[in-house]
Amino acid sequence: MDIIIQPRLLRGQIDIIPSKSQAHRLLICAAFADRPTELRCPQTNRDIEATVDCLQALGAQIRRTDTGYAVFPVERVPEAAVLDCCESGSTLRFMLPVAGSLGVDATFLMAGRLPQRPLSPLWEEMERMGCRLSRPTPDTIRCQGKLRPGAYRIDGGVSSQYITGLMLGLSLLEGESRLEITGKIGSKPYIRLTEDAIVQFGADPVRLGGVRFRSPGCVDVEGDWSNGAFFVTAAELGSRLDIRGLSHTSAQGDRAVVEILAGLREGMATVSAEDIPDLVPVLSVAAAMGNGAVFTEVSRLRSKESDRIASTIAMIEGLGGRAEAGEDRLTVYGTGLRGGTVDAVNDHRIAMSAAIAATVCTEPVTILGAECVKKSYPHFWEEYSRLGGTYEQYIR
Repeated sequence: MDIIIQPRLLRGQIDIIPSKSQAHRLLICAAFADRPTELRCPQTNRDIEATVDCLQALGAQIRRTDTGYAVFPVERVPEAAVLDCCESGSTLRFMLPVAGSLGVDATFLMAGRLPQRPLSPLWEEMERMGCRLSRPTPDTIRCQGKLRPGAYRIDGGVSSQYITGLMLGLSLLEGESRLEITGKIGSKPYIRLTEDAIVQFGADPVRLGGVRFRSPGCVDVEGDWSNGAFFVTAAELGSRLDIRGLSHTSAQGDRAVVEILAGLREGMATVSAEDIPDLVPVLSVAAAMGNGAVFTEVSRLRSKESDRIASTIAMIEGLGGRAEAGEDRLTVYGTGLRGGTVDAVNDHRIAMSAAIAATVCTEPVTILGAECVKKSYPHFWEEYSRLGGTYEQYIR
């Protein structure tokens, strides 16, 4: 779907959708708990559904309800299973160690850019501790064997998702394990989210394993700061929005958007992307419309749904701004944005960032491949329209 958006500020009340980061973690804990769990998560998306599908392949029964999900835990683990991760990096990196801990002969299916996204050093550590991993085809991974309890070590500098996957997987082992994180740790708040989920289900995030998850009965998925950041930024740029459902005490790292936007008002700021890689595209829009910014520690953005350094630069330049990449940094200049064409390159955060840019451009904005928002926010365009955003389908 290609669309043309007419410049217009947004106005109205917006209830922020549930956090997919938290939903992944809570669903996995619930699927291996001692009794059923009601997970209150009123909206879903393709990434969350990928995790649901994988858990069902491992024997959980998960039913969609009016308020979220009813999760009936795994009673019998299958000998073999096919787990379709679609394009969800979180699903793949979380479920690999889970399947390995269960000893399932698991075949993982991948789509989009996921087969090109890194899995090292998680791959090597799982093999060191008992699993056999292979790539039967470019878009599949096979995991055989079973992880054993013990002392695990992982470099924290590539992806916090590896750490989360191991924490969740090792929690399912009968014996006790410990996880040592070496090097510099990126996206620390996401590890805190995992610890919180494990604690909510009555387990120890330090001494992993030996105790089955205990369901709290009912658990809420809080509002998503990663997607809420688009509307927080729109409000910063002049839209009049009543934004509801975001907790300012959340462990989600992307709640830093409020503080970062305040800093951008003061001048050309330097912003570390180490803990907030998903915010860089929309913050780049704010920087271009203001005083500019230098985003540092951005190298991990190259292995997201797109090469997010290249796609962010292309978005800013396509809208009449100026941005450039340096060594582990991205510089966006405060030139303002005029309008133009943005190819979303199948990256939901590029598409939504361009939509927020359109609210303050002086000319229309065309977004190619706008349907990619379904990955994290299926109803984004309906909400955007309800708030006064004006767009129409563009026929090439």
